[in-house]
Parts: sequence; structure tokens; C-alpha cells
Amino acid sequence: MTLSDKDFEFFRDFIYNHCGMYFHSSKKYFLESRLSRRLEATNAPSLIAYMGMLKDTRTKSDEMLKLLDEITTNETCFFRNPPQLKALENVFLPEVVATKGKIGFRKLRIWSAGSSSGEEAYTMAMLLLEKRTSILKDWIIEIVGTDISETILAQARDGVYTAYSVRNTPDFYKKKYFREEAGGRFVLSPDVKKLVTFSHLNLYEDAKMVFMKSFDFIFCANVLIYFDLASKTKVVQHYYNNLQPYGYFFVGQSESLHGVNDKFKTVHFPGGFAYKK
Repeated sequence: MTLSDKDFEFFRDFIYNHCGMYFHSSKKYFLESRLSRRLEATNAPSLIAYMGMLKDTRTKSDEMLKLLDEITTNETCFFRNPPQLKALENVFLPEVVATKGKIGFRKLRIWSAGSSSGEEAYTMAMLLLEKRTSILKDWIIEIVGTDISETILAQARDGVYTAYSVRNTPDFYKKKYFREEAGGRFVLSPDVKKLVTFSHLNLYEDAKMVFMKSFDFIFCANVLIYFDLASKTKVVQHYYNNLQPYGYFFVGQSESLHGVNDKFKTVHFPGGFAYKK
């Protein structure tokens, strides 16, 4: 299947208006291949028929979710950004815990936005479990993972991973929090899973983003790369609003908020940086 320029613009704009993801013309071949898969899966006889499915109120919501599953990339792993994790564990977490402890509020909330198959959120859970006997004793821990793909969220809830997913996981954590099975399957411990709740969220949907309140830490790694400047600005403003005054916001190693948001202040640490109000 080959997309005409007009058809490419239709699907590009349709996707953009739905979730803020923007496909440059250089991504035309990628979009063609993903649309071909959906036409085959739905038995749609033509692009026009498939367009009709996306516009039809009876099928639009379900098919849009399946199309988004096709066009989103979910490349991640446990313990993906060691400098960031080290700074969180040794600097930012003790700081936030001390601040909240002074006001007598012993509850920690973390948001993994664009959580994919759950590796980032579960990494946080393992790190915090190790603090249960020290700075987080008797604390309530809430970790929320959100993603636009229902398929990938189902994988996250299962908590079963491949050797590739745990390739960066230190042996200590791998032995303590995973059960290795035949076929290279690594099954996550229930103690880790119970700290994390996964839910569907379109970051571009204002009505739902405004309810993601009062987070101490927000992680959004390699998600903003899919957005154009207008979409990034809109989404990042929600992160700003939903972060506690003393909290921290993290993006991917190769990302920054330069030219996107000037309200956040940059906080440097060895090997990287974070943002705070």
C-alpha cells in the first residue's frame, strides 16, 4: 500500500488531533506500513473504508486505540538510566522524604508517564522497596504508570519479561525481585507489582491530565520526542501543574525542555539533570 500525499496528511492530522503525536513527512513509509497492518487486521477493502471506521462513532474509539498500538514504539528496559536512578536514590528521594516528613505527610507518589511495558515504574518500585527499612519505613508508596496503548499496559500488568528487558538490571535486584523460568522468562515479584497501578491515559487529553495531581516525582522518558512544539508545551505545562512544589520532573537522557517551558528550573547531577519548580 502506498499513501498519497493527501492521504498521509489526513492520517497525520487525524492522529495529531487525537493525541498530539506528529509524523513528519520523513515518517511516511513508517505510517504506511502500520496502516497496512490495520487494513489487513480489519479486512478493510480500502483506505477510504478504513477512514470511515476511524470516523464512525461506533468503531472510532476501539480502532483508534489499536492504531495507536501500531504506531507507538515501546523500547525500554529495567534500570535504563543509571545516573538518574543514582541521583534519585541518593539525593532527590532523601530530600523529598525529609521535606514531607516535616509536614507529617508520609506518602510518596510517583508517576511514570508513557510507562510502556512497565519497566520504569517497576524499577522505581524496587528502589523504594529497598528503602522500606530506612527512610521509607511506615510510608505509603503509590506508583502510577500510564500509557496510551492498552496492549502494552496489559503486558505491564502481567509483569513477565524477557532477558532483553532485564539486561541492565543489577544481579542483586534480578535475584531478589525476579523468578527466572525456562525459555528466558523473568517473572516479577508480587511485592513489586503491588506498588504499581497502570491505567490508560492520553497525555493530550486535558480533561484527564488535570486530575493527575500531587506527584512528588514525574518521569517522562522518550515520550515528548513524538510531539511537536505546541503539543510538548501543552503536555509539559500539565506536568508542571501536577508536580508538588518540592518535587522533581525527569525526561530522557537525550531530551530537554529548552524552548518548551521556561518555568521549570534545571537541577544538575553527575551524568544528567532534572527539573523542579
